[in-house]
Amino acid sequence: MGISSKHLLVYGEVQGVGYRAATEQQAKALQLQGWVRNLPDGRVEILAQGEDTALQNLQNWTEQGPEHAAVSKVIAQPVAMNSNLTGFEIR
Repeated sequence: MGISSKHLLVYGEVQGVGYRAATEQQAKALQLQGWVRNLPDGRVEILAQGEDTALQNLQNWTEQGPEHAAVSKVIAQPVAMNSNLTGFEIR
């Protein structure tokens, strides 16, 4: 299993529904490092890195999100690893 990093942009009704907190919980359970934040245009942005299977599991989860979210699409792209990341946080 490899280790990599992904940048995800989540579209839809994903702000004000607990999306960031639920993402943080999922990422920590999967032992990923990175962060999640709201963007001014209504999207949620995620940077996560760790074991490839865990990253894919997080990406799969983001396509549904928490109970009250209505995700319309997720764009995921690989990015360079960031050795400064420790833990997973809400920004």
